[in-house]
Amino acid sequence: MSETTTVPRAAAGRGHREGWPHFVLDPAPTAELSDAIAALWADVTNAGGAVGFVPTVTPEDVRPALRQHLVGMAEGTTRLLIGANDRGRPVATAFLQRNTHRLMRHWLSLATVMIHPDWQGRGAGRELMAAAASAARAVEPEVMGIRLTCRGGMGLERFYTSCGYQEVGRVPGAIRVGENEYRDDVTLWLPLG
Repeated sequence: MSETTTVPRAAAGRGHREGWPHFVLDPAPTAELSDAIAALWADVTNAGGAVGFVPTVTPEDVRPALRQHLVGMAEGTTRLLIGANDRGRPVATAFLQRNTHRLMRHWLSLATVMIHPDWQGRGAGRELMAAAASAARAVEPEVMGIRLTCRGGMGLERFYTSCGYQEVGRVPGAIRVGENEYRDDVTLWLPLG
């Protein structure tokens, strides 16, 4: 893992705005940061966000999934991008995951893309996606694109498409969110060429 890097504001599509999240790639993986991300993850899920769980969850419920990302960070296969508020607390995250398969190292995956509910609908999501694309280019200059998946039926496809991604695949009913309640698993692609 490299040193902490602030992602340039221009890469996120706007100049600096007071009170607006600033994006940091590879923040130090402290216990405090881990706790803050777990709390963010629970807040997003409990507000209806589609980040691997369904409401109601606690920070402790999401810790095993967070731990997988932290292991990837320690192994050098995962990079963390956070959007931090003026107090330094994460209000947005995205994990960039390198492919370890020798035939697929020319693209990255983006996972656990989250914006705190208080920041949704204000443009922070678009800024996060722009910062993630900028970070991907900086991390791996040869990377040709970013793949991400999302839960269908929630409007996420429209959001990601508006950020330049294109839908490239869909598995109907692959995600079970409740008793006899299923959602599509949607794959999207952002070319970085």
